[in-house]
Amino acid sequence: MEPGSDDFLPPPECPVFEPSWAEFRDPLGYIAKIRPIAEKSGICKIRPPADWQPPFAVEVDNFRFTPRIQRLNELEAQTRVKLNYLDQIAKFWEIQGSSLKIPNVERRILDLYSLSKIVVEEGGYEAICKDRRWARVAQRLNYPPGKNIGSLLRSHYERIVYPYEMYQSGANLVQCNTRPFDNEEKDKEYKPHSIPLRQSVQPSKFNSYGRRAKRLQPDPEPTEEDIEKNPELKKLQIYGAGPKMMGLGLMAKDKTLRKKELLCSLPDKEGPECPPTVVVKEESGGDMKVEPASPKTYLESKEELSHSPEPCTKMTMRLRRNHSNAQFIESYVCRMCSRGDEDDKLLLCDGCDDNYHIFCLLPPLPEIPKGVWRCPKCVMAECKRPPEAFGFEQATREYTLQSFGEMADSFKADYFNMPVHMVPTELVEKEFWRLVNSIEEDVTVEYGADIHSKEFGSGFPVSDSKRHLTPEEEEYATSGWNLNVMPVLEQSVLCHINADISGMKVPWLYVGMVFSAFCWHIEDHWSYSINYLHWGEPKTWYGVPSLAAEHLEEVMKKLTPELFDSQPDLLHQLVTLMNPNTLMSHGVPVVRTNQCAGEFVITFPRAYHSGFNQGYNFAEAVNFCTADWLPAGRQCIEHYRRLRRYCVFSHEELICKMAACPEKLDLNLAAAVHKEMFIMVQEERRLRKALLEKGITEAEREAFELLPDDERQCIKCKTTCFLSALACYDCPDGLVCLSHINDLCKCSSSRQYLRYRYTLDELPAMLHKLKVRAESFDTWANKVRVALEVEDGRKRSLEELRALESEARERRFPNSELLQRLKNCLSEAEACVSRALGLVSGQEAGYGITSPHRVADVQMTLAELRAFLDQMSNLPCAMHQIGDVKGVLEQVEAYQAEAREALASLPSSPGLLQSLLERGRQLGVEVPEAQQLQRQVEQARWLDEVKRTLAPSARRGTLAVMRGLLVAGASVAPSPAVDKARAELQELLTIAERWEEKAHLCLEARQKHPPATLEAIIHEAENIPVHLPNIQALKEALAKARAWIADVDEIQNGDHYPCLDDLEGLVAVGRDLPVGLEELRQLELQVLTAHSWREKASKTFLKKNSCYTLLEVLCPCADAGSDSTKRSRWMEKELGLYKSDTELLGLSAQDLRDPGSVIVAFKEGEQKEKEGILQLRRTNSAKPGPLASSTAAASANSICVCGQVPAGAGALRCDLCQDWFHGRCVSVPRLLNSLRPSPPSSPLLAWWEWDTKFLCPLCMRSRRPRLETILALLVALQRLPVRLPEGEALQCLTERAISWQGRARQALASEDVSALLGRLTELRQRLQAEPRPQEPPTLLPSAPASDPLREGSGKDMPKAQGLENGDSVTSPEKVAPGEGSDLELLSSLLPQLTGPVLELPEATRAPLEELMLEGDLLEVTLDENHSIWQLLQAGQPPDLERIRTLLELEKAERHGSRGRGRALERRRRRKVDRGGEGDDPAREELEPKRVRSSGPEAEEAQEEEELEEETGAEGPPQPLPTTGSPSTQENQNGLESAPGASSGPSAPFSTLTPRLPVPCPQQPPQQQS
Repeated sequence: MEPGSDDFLPPPECPVFEPSWAEFRDPLGYIAKIRPIAEKSGICKIRPPADWQPPFAVEVDNFRFTPRIQRLNELEAQTRVKLNYLDQIAKFWEIQGSSLKIPNVERRILDLYSLSKIVVEEGGYEAICKDRRWARVAQRLNYPPGKNIGSLLRSHYERIVYPYEMYQSGANLVQCNTRPFDNEEKDKEYKPHSIPLRQSVQPSKFNSYGRRAKRLQPDPEPTEEDIEKNPELKKLQIYGAGPKMMGLGLMAKDKTLRKKELLCSLPDKEGPECPPTVVVKEESGGDMKVEPASPKTYLESKEELSHSPEPCTKMTMRLRRNHSNAQFIESYVCRMCSRGDEDDKLLLCDGCDDNYHIFCLLPPLPEIPKGVWRCPKCVMAECKRPPEAFGFEQATREYTLQSFGEMADSFKADYFNMPVHMVPTELVEKEFWRLVNSIEEDVTVEYGADIHSKEFGSGFPVSDSKRHLTPEEEEYATSGWNLNVMPVLEQSVLCHINADISGMKVPWLYVGMVFSAFCWHIEDHWSYSINYLHWGEPKTWYGVPSLAAEHLEEVMKKLTPELFDSQPDLLHQLVTLMNPNTLMSHGVPVVRTNQCAGEFVITFPRAYHSGFNQGYNFAEAVNFCTADWLPAGRQCIEHYRRLRRYCVFSHEELICKMAACPEKLDLNLAAAVHKEMFIMVQEERRLRKALLEKGITEAEREAFELLPDDERQCIKCKTTCFLSALACYDCPDGLVCLSHINDLCKCSSSRQYLRYRYTLDELPAMLHKLKVRAESFDTWANKVRVALEVEDGRKRSLEELRALESEARERRFPNSELLQRLKNCLSEAEACVSRALGLVSGQEAGYGITSPHRVADVQMTLAELRAFLDQMSNLPCAMHQIGDVKGVLEQVEAYQAEAREALASLPSSPGLLQSLLERGRQLGVEVPEAQQLQRQVEQARWLDEVKRTLAPSARRGTLAVMRGLLVAGASVAPSPAVDKARAELQELLTIAERWEEKAHLCLEARQKHPPATLEAIIHEAENIPVHLPNIQALKEALAKARAWIADVDEIQNGDHYPCLDDLEGLVAVGRDLPVGLEELRQLELQVLTAHSWREKASKTFLKKNSCYTLLEVLCPCADAGSDSTKRSRWMEKELGLYKSDTELLGLSAQDLRDPGSVIVAFKEGEQKEKEGILQLRRTNSAKPGPLASSTAAASANSICVCGQVPAGAGALRCDLCQDWFHGRCVSVPRLLNSLRPSPPSSPLLAWWEWDTKFLCPLCMRSRRPRLETILALLVALQRLPVRLPEGEALQCLTERAISWQGRARQALASEDVSALLGRLTELRQRLQAEPRPQEPPTLLPSAPASDPLREGSGKDMPKAQGLENGDSVTSPEKVAPGEGSDLELLSSLLPQLTGPVLELPEATRAPLEELMLEGDLLEVTLDENHSIWQLLQAGQPPDLERIRTLLELEKAERHGSRGRGRALERRRRRKVDRGGEGDDPAREELEPKRVRSSGPEAEEAQEEEELEEETGAEGPPQPLPTTGSPSTQENQNGLESAPGASSGPSAPFSTLTPRLPVPCPQQPPQQQS
């Protein structure tokens, strides 16, 4: 019975070996080492070292192959026997006109073969029926008892098997039922395998893999062309060997050759009729259901004859009728009754053409059968036909590695319904053996086996000229484990075969898929084999050792004798499997293993092995033979002779070829060949003697190796002859080996002759050469043993020992222990010679200082020298260098005595010790006394160096030198003097480091020490004899501090106060010194006070964002005469290019320190300024006005601060320099500010009091504070013990202003001018008394009243009505609602203005104008200046054009202010809505202090500035900053007021145009001529 799916028990594992790298380097040596263990199992596995990973060298894209087709259950021997038996029964019943249907018993198909075999074993059908033993038959078939299965088996046996057995026995079938299956609808119809037929037919190109293909699926049918080409098919055609033949739909061959065609015809001519077929379906439970197919019509059946997958199951019968020729009728008579009557009932056999009456047959046929019919004689002959030899068929599809892998992985994944890498190997193994034992299931796989590597390329790198190998590939290409290299290694026998035997010397490749198998076999000539799995899934192996090989053959022949009867060499065909459990149950030892990728499997001689693949993989295999194989190879030839099997190569030829060149053989191989050659020669002598006894005396020499193998094979046993053969002159086509001399031919012995390769005299000579080669090792070994043991008392020279070693290498002796001893002795002797030569040559050349290149050589000790001498004496070879070594030893011993004497008389002279030390170095040997001498010399040197370093007259050493001495002292051998010196050094170093640390703290500490403290530290550190860097730095710092104090005293005690720059320089130097200086604090306070005064003066004079420095403002403008120079300098200030204050007066930095030089330069500058402004006025007066024609030269035009030419309305002329400017680019006077109604209010028609005076920003450079403010600054300056250039310039400016004020007052107090002032007063009073036109009740609310003009001295002069801060800003929100109507009122008054109201004589006007010019040049606000200006105004007509321009500019500014006011209001509301985001403390911190401290008005001003930054001011973008007119009211806060105070309530009336930052022009204005 076939085992179940779970019955398979895996055999035990084979041995697994893991060689080390040292073992792995010798492949055949390692295999010989493991052979005693591994050959007991037949196979073994070897895992190479982990980093041995050869690259895969196959060209994947060009690799194409055609695999074999394997049907698994046809591989297993017992299963194939059953299938052959079923095919024979099916053929028998098919001849009878029925198709075989296998019944189901107990839900499984009945095993008809086992049933028949058991019935025969139980005594036969009659005996079992007689004894009623059918229940025992059921029991042996493993059916359960008690279900009356025995009766059922009897019924099936009688119906199906018994008729076939009767035919086989030759008896007439008396009760044969020709339709035994018509009523058995539940039986499964059997589809015969027809193995011989299928092997002769190429498989269908459309072959596909099902998961489990059932036997009921049809195989492809052969075509007529296939039958014509294949004689086997022709032979099978006439016998109708089953459904495949039936499906061809062909008539018998004699239909076209004989007149039977004339006698026989079918009822119709449309073709044979096929009855309905039965299709069996398998359900999940395993039961078989039979479903009758729907009947086909006659036309349908005809159409599907060659296409239907179901073959016809009934034969086509033919009845002979309507004979047209009497001659043919007489020739056809019944073979039973010998009559020819009733020809309508006469049947013609389609096999032998015999005739039978249907009623003469036993049993008689009731009617004429349809289809093909054969007589009983043909049926018996067909059923007894022996089966054809079994073999594999080739697939029709060609694969690449990729396409085969995709097919293989898809098949496995579909079969097991899981990913291929997750299928356990145990599951695949059990399923494989279940499938090969199954009759029902046909699983077909493909196996790319025996692919020639010569044609397709090896998986290992190969050294050939086809392609260049990388260094890594070259390493693997020459490795002994490369399967292309292993068969031809020197120790291998196959390297002596010239031919490339594919599969033996040249590897074969194997591409496997799951279930693809290799069957039980042994290698050709019983050789070794090695298999390497390059990659892929594992390969499962089974092996049987050589000792059990015959046992395995006996078991397989016993279990399947039917197969071996037809194929005696079946096991050599590699087509038969048998379950390992079956073999093990019969006592055959079997082992198994799973070969994974990167592992080797080795099979040993005559070890049977088989296996299968777990999945898609790629393997490579080859044979190899070693010396121990030779006896097995000879036995294999005898085995082949008995089986009459062809040899792959001639064993005799191989032995003789190795014997012909014994010197090339490995020693072990030579010994083995000698043994084999001896046996072969003895056998050849015996055979040739038998030939002589037969009387054959003729002979001729034949070079058999030159003949093809098929021309020198024994016609009896197929052995390939080499030493000799028997041939016949009359029968030249054949020959025999000398073992079959009686089987050549029937000719006379005199016609037969011997063909030989060697004479009987030549063979012993070859044998002797082998013996000499094999025994040469023993001779050599005796020589080596005598030389090494010095048995004869004579030491050999090195040359003699080298000759012995060279002989072993040339004769390729094995690496024995004796050879290793010889090599070791030679190595040791050569090393001694080299060492001795080095010792002697070193003495001659000198060591140590005299020979620097040998200082690094390692010297011998005295003990080593003595041991070296003993070693040379004990070596078994003579060396003349031993005398030189003895001489060296004597010199060393003499030196040792002299050194001991010198050491005993210490203290010796250092020179003597040094000379002894030098002599010791030249010896080349380390003497213990030399070390003592070296220590004494080192101690003396170190002490001398310490003494020199600490000597008072020596230069002080650094701390690094001291530390170096201590480190060097640690390496000096200890002694009392050394220890004392080290202690002193350590103490000195500790003290020095402590003082260095103190000095470092003084240099780095934040708390600076006074000079006295530092001086004490330095004084104490002077006593230390070490150079201390920090003490030196401290000394230098103290010297600098004393020099600094001296500089301070010199400055403080000079004739003048020190300059601020000098004090700042001293402060900077004093701060950098690491010394506490009391004078530094005083200097810092003086510098701080000076800076504070300068800052206050700057706030007083400088306008906001001014581009001038304080010194520039205070000094006269010496280059005022050149407008281009003035503008260029002003532009350079704006761009930050002009920064030198000292250039203003033509003074150097040193001149500024002399007050006299400053005063003289100031006076000269005043004169230059006056002359320059006059020149500038003349030049600018000649320029055309803005309303003049544009035909004037461009160079003569005025240039505004914006860089453009002022043209058209809206331009103003400066009253000082007479140049023109855009009104929108500069700050202009405000008419409303000058009209301040108060009791007594000023009349509107007093136009000469209107503020129309305009000074450009180039002429008015500062705020122009009042003289009282300047005097307060001067008072503060007097308290400063520091000289500032700005202070002296301020003094000069004050003196100039007071001088001018005196001259102005004198002029105003003159009689003529006083009269004119009186007239103006009267006129003003008269205008005030006149009724006024209607005007708003309050022109400018809350405006303070202007002081009336007073006559008399200067102290009673009215104050100017303007502010001294010309850059003050008035918020637009503060403008009164009625200002728009005021401007309209003023505009309406212009026609009523008349003048001049005074007549100024030229004598009076000229001095006043000159005073006015000088007063405008002063950067000081004086009331006298305003009074003179009013007089000059009254003495000329009113400048209506300027008044209109000022009114228009004011109107435009008012309009823009309203828009900005509304925007500010919206902005304020957004702030409130955001919840006071404006109160951000960080932002508040960033705001200027003046904004945070000036109340709500300052906040509004800042909002206005922010708005202007966001939206931009109306009119020209960002006009240059200019001062207001001189008539603006002075700030009464004097020195204490901040620059931004004008934004507060103290300045409610200012210009209506907001002040913006001044951008620096991109280029200076064009110079004017």
